[in-house]
Amino acid sequence: MTDLALLYEHPAWFTPLFAALDRRGVDYAAQRPDGHYDPADRQPPAKVVFNRIAMSSFLRSDEHPIFHGIALLDHWRRVGARIVNGPEVLAIDSSKARQLSLIAGLGLAIPATRVVHRAEDVEAAAATLAFPLVVKANIGGSGAGIVRYDSMDELRAAVADKTLPTSVDGVLLVQDYVPARNGTVTRIETLDRAYLYALDIAGGGTFDLCPADACQVPGAPIPMVSAEPAPELRAAAEAIAAAAGLDVGGVEVMIDDRDGVPRFYDINALSNFVAKPLDVLGWEPHDRLVDYLLTVIEDAR
Repeated sequence: MTDLALLYEHPAWFTPLFAALDRRGVDYAAQRPDGHYDPADRQPPAKVVFNRIAMSSFLRSDEHPIFHGIALLDHWRRVGARIVNGPEVLAIDSSKARQLSLIAGLGLAIPATRVVHRAEDVEAAAATLAFPLVVKANIGGSGAGIVRYDSMDELRAAVADKTLPTSVDGVLLVQDYVPARNGTVTRIETLDRAYLYALDIAGGGTFDLCPADACQVPGAPIPMVSAEPAPELRAAAEAIAAAAGLDVGGVEVMIDDRDGVPRFYDINALSNFVAKPLDVLGWEPHDRLVDYLLTVIEDAR
């Protein structure tokens, strides 16, 4: 049995990780979530399985692997594999509603949010908030499924015209539009529940803030710089990672320009790290990720 299997869907995002593993001579198998599996098979593909399923996979294929991946990872764990970012993490990653409940349960501020599963309930949910607001897909990726509405009339028209965002699980979030201070959000990356690094990402009014190479719009890169968040923000991100069981992943926060309150709003279990890390950070985070994976492999032997 091999030491490590990586379950991934995106064809390009993990080239830097594969290269880092190759440099260290790690025995691994790169595995796509395709074909079929037998739930009676008691043999996992490796001692350790690293989940790299992206929420944005539904944008690339109607037959996306998100829910299949949750079941597959749960099966492999039941037959003895150590799963990095296991099925419970993928389940949190695939529900913004669950993320916000987890964050709020830690006593941290979130954007005011109402969760619905029927378009006809969106107007009543919006009536409990102020405009502008956004309607979000519960399962999104790379900013998909987020639309801003500036008035109730605009929102009613979207409901009537059936042009609201949709989510592959049928769940929508009606959420206060938070004006981020300086048009910037901070993404705090964690590894083994501890702070790894942070980025300030200039998003303005946009929602696609994915920092990886493959997420960048050609000719219009998203400005981002290395950041040093305040100790309380670092501690909050670590608390979120611990509560979510997140082995590796990012937490996003923005400072509400209206009142200066940090509002946490996203947990992302797919940290494929920043584009050009040596230029942005001055070091290669994949090397530290491999260090962590080697520790997990040794513990699983």
